Amino acid sequence: MVFNGDLECLENTRMDRHSFHRLCDMLKTTGRLSATRNMNVEEMVAMFLHIVAHDVKNRVIKRQFARSGETISRQFNKVLNSIIRLYDNLLEKPEPVPEDSTDSVWKWFKNCLGALDGTYIKVNVLAEDRPRYRTRKNEIATNVLGVCTQDLKFIYVLTGWEGSAADSRILRNAVFRTNGLKVPKGFYYLCDAGYTNGEGFLAPYRAERYHLNEWTEGHQPNTPREFFNMKHCLARNVIERCFGLLKGRWAILRTKSFYPVKIQCRIITACCLLHNHIRREMPIDPLENELSEVTSGQGLDGDVIRYVETSDIWSTWRDDLAKEMFNKWRGARH
Repeated sequence: MVFNGDLECLENTRMDRHSFHRLCDMLKTTGRLSATRNMNVEEMVAMFLHIVAHDVKNRVIKRQFARSGETISRQFNKVLNSIIRLYDNLLEKPEPVPEDSTDSVWKWFKNCLGALDGTYIKVNVLAEDRPRYRTRKNEIATNVLGVCTQDLKFIYVLTGWEGSAADSRILRNAVFRTNGLKVPKGFYYLCDAGYTNGEGFLAPYRAERYHLNEWTEGHQPNTPREFFNMKHCLARNVIERCFGLLKGRWAILRTKSFYPVKIQCRIITACCLLHNHIRREMPIDPLENELSEVTSGQGLDGDVIRYVETSDIWSTWRDDLAKEMFNKWRGARH
């Protein structure tokens, strides 16, 4: 399944052979995953990756690997636990947009660390818990907070919240947690209008054009707020692409899970970590081209933001930034 070439390895595990063996090495050392008398680590990992990549049931894996259902379940959980142990190794450290950035999308947002948003992933819960997990679209799901870098790697992931929970509430909890999302003073993340525009979290203007399809067919922004929203949307779109890659890569995240919700949430976290591993180890991510239609740190220690609330100072700073961006853009056109 793994060793007959990169194409076959990609199809079955979502990574090439180099990335696969690098992952196995990390799982043996940091993840403390060890072989058994009858199964080596490579087979364990290949089996796990095939399950999460294709969302196949035990009976399919039993035929492909000639293993019992009990063995498959036991080794799946062993590999899952080992991947979670790589949490600190595989989550990306945020790097702020530098003052001299020439990136056409990000140069407007100096000191920005990335973007964040929530996404729904279907879960299996007890009947009495379903009302709390029911989303506005009447699906039973967990609301996952994801934070990513400019180059589509996850910085932070928070799973487990009910589908009925508001995005803003989940973000407040993430910031408040002891080992939660750290936002150093003077830095910030881009977020959508469902979140509070407060220190550390830069949201777009409400009641203004925002989404990318509203800027097609030659429509140009007429005000600082419209220009700000256009550039904000272009940059913040990285988190939409990141979620798109995540779900496109791991089929187990696209359908209703039959795992208990606590295990499913660990699977979601593991898939985010594996996503980062692939982004680091594979210079070209073959899945990214397929999802192109979705788009048209070190040294950050010190004081961090510990709560999220509306701030007049922050709103004024956003207004000043919007005017500066609009004036620079308008000046460059003349």
